[in-house]
Amino acid sequence: MVPVVSLLVVVVISMVVVRVATVALVLTGISKPLARFQARSAFTGAGFTTTESENVVQHPVRRRIIMLLMLLGNAGLVTAASSLMLSFAGEEGETLFGLSGLARLAILVGGLAALWLLTTSEWLDDRLSRWIGWALKRWTSLEVRDYAGLLHLTGDYVVAEMNVAEGDWVAGRPLADLRLKDEGVLVLGIERTDGTYAGTPRGEFEVHAGDTLLMYGRQDVIRSLDVRPTGSEGNWQHVKAVDEQRKVEVAEREEAESSD
Repeated sequence: MVPVVSLLVVVVISMVVVRVATVALVLTGISKPLARFQARSAFTGAGFTTTESENVVQHPVRRRIIMLLMLLGNAGLVTAASSLMLSFAGEEGETLFGLSGLARLAILVGGLAALWLLTTSEWLDDRLSRWIGWALKRWTSLEVRDYAGLLHLTGDYVVAEMNVAEGDWVAGRPLADLRLKDEGVLVLGIERTDGTYAGTPRGEFEVHAGDTLLMYGRQDVIRSLDVRPTGSEGNWQHVKAVDEQRKVEVAEREEAESSD
């Protein structure tokens, strides 16, 4: 019976560790689904290689969280495997603490099922996330913020990176000439190929091929910018995007007024 309880305890601790890491990653500014995926991937050692994973590794705070998850995951999985083997060790028909192998299996399955129901509870998830977030801010030096909440990333609005290629509409032009704000897009920062970074660049800042632009705006507009050609065709697409943005602003203003 002790190995079965030990296994359930290990599973509970593992769930708590992954949940804490998920909340910590969310506090660094990434979405909750992505944070949950990266936390589970690191804890189990699955090691998925994606663009999102690269962004996690390049962030110093996220990297420390992932490294700690990998360490704890290795220890947890080994302990769980050992407890599982001990739970059913023994000759066929032999009992352990008065329980047959079938009874121990039933207890194990029942315990795991109960834990699964708890993990799928939205009510419990919401309250645990709030408590863990408060505890991380109260008792750790994790200097992070919930950027998604601060920027109101709802609906079609996102923060996204765009790599500027040679021949792109934005390449070789100052921000003032691009007038991206008229399309509802704000440039939060620009990273050069040499690694230098300009935060909140002003209008005279020129965009170069090879730059990485960090932008805030509607997802479809940012996507269209990424494929917009240079020349008159790109300028015409800009004019249409500005007109569409005006319609969006009118609709959002009317919706806000109607809700008051």
